[in-house]
Amino acid sequence: MVRTAYILLTLWFGIFHVSAKEVENADSLLTLKGTVKDARSKKRLANVNVSVIGKEVGTMTNDDGVFAIKINKEDMEGRLHFSCIGYANGSMACKDFSAGGEGPAVFLNPVSRMLGEVNVYGGDAQSIVEEALRRIDINYPLQPHLLNMFYRETISKGSRFVGISEGVMDVYKDSYKRRSVSRDRVRMLRGRRLLSQRSRDTLAVKVQGGPTLSVYFDLMKNADAVFDGETMQYYAFRHEHVETLDDRLHYVVSFTPIAIVDYPLFSGLLYIDVNTLCLSRAEMSLDVSDKEKANKMLLQKKPSGLRFKTREARMVVAYRQHGGKACLDYIKNTIRFKCDWKRRLFSSAYTAVAEMVVVDADADVQTNIPLSEAFSNKKLFSDEAEQNWDHDFWKDYNIIEPTESLEKAVTKLRRRTMR
Repeated sequence: MVRTAYILLTLWFGIFHVSAKEVENADSLLTLKGTVKDARSKKRLANVNVSVIGKEVGTMTNDDGVFAIKINKEDMEGRLHFSCIGYANGSMACKDFSAGGEGPAVFLNPVSRMLGEVNVYGGDAQSIVEEALRRIDINYPLQPHLLNMFYRETISKGSRFVGISEGVMDVYKDSYKRRSVSRDRVRMLRGRRLLSQRSRDTLAVKVQGGPTLSVYFDLMKNADAVFDGETMQYYAFRHEHVETLDDRLHYVVSFTPIAIVDYPLFSGLLYIDVNTLCLSRAEMSLDVSDKEKANKMLLQKKPSGLRFKTREARMVVAYRQHGGKACLDYIKNTIRFKCDWKRRLFSSAYTAVAEMVVVDADADVQTNIPLSEAFSNKKLFSDEAEQNWDHDFWKDYNIIEPTESLEKAVTKLRRRTMR
């Protein structure tokens, strides 16, 4: 059975907590900003990887295609690297971005490849997925490593944000030789939060989420996350097309449930490198057609009399190459649900989004995060965020730039919390 982590979506509405890593030599950091667009349509591109070539420093563009990345002054002679599904990689000199300004637009050229241009491994889609699982010890790190990740969660009620929290955390990843997360741990170092003070926004509900997503939804490490050799029989696999990701061809394999079991199954797309058969990205949706099964997986606790209905649950998991090995790089979890009370006429629609991206990586790790410092699912995000709030920390840390709507929400929520 699929096993996932459950923590409080804290709803005082929706404050989730996170962690962070101290920034050294803060005075030597410069912030470079820009916008990434499609070179043909001029459409802004979301979820584009942005990094400094030769450095383990990175971030992502937000839903508006905007990014901000902090680099050391000595790296201004280097170049920024941009990669996105379906586009040729791009780069620009750091010195082309004026520190502190809005920055120029970066244009990526779309690349389209037809399936007939490459040979399909094994002749069927399922064999590609099976071989990708067999090659985990070749394509993923065999040595422990430490990831430093920026993390943000938001809760919106309809179109209005009612809870925002973010932070940075260290994530210890043990060897991928065994598909087990028993030794993987998360340490939260800093957090900050904003929340609505309206009493009608208050709703104490426990749902799936939290910083331990980086442990439980590492698909290539956690055999219980989606499927392994035993549960492959529950799915049908199909070749869709070939796509370019990070200037490498990837098989795009769809998977859909073909069995009925006692927990909801996923459907989605897998992006598997044509040459190495390394899974680089997965886009998945949970089957929420059976309300009881969906609630059993996603809902941990709710007040008596509250009716909870999951409308949608989606997940994106991506890996990026570091030193010839694919390391966890990005996770986005979106849950849409409705809540209403018995004997009340109207229901309210909510959306919870958890997003995290690696901003630094350390392959030379000797010891695990102590258990005394590890994040526990028994902790509340809101409490931890409040206790670890450090205003000075955030001005020098790489984050995902807020979208315009999120920026407006932050301003409104800040005003409310100051009243």
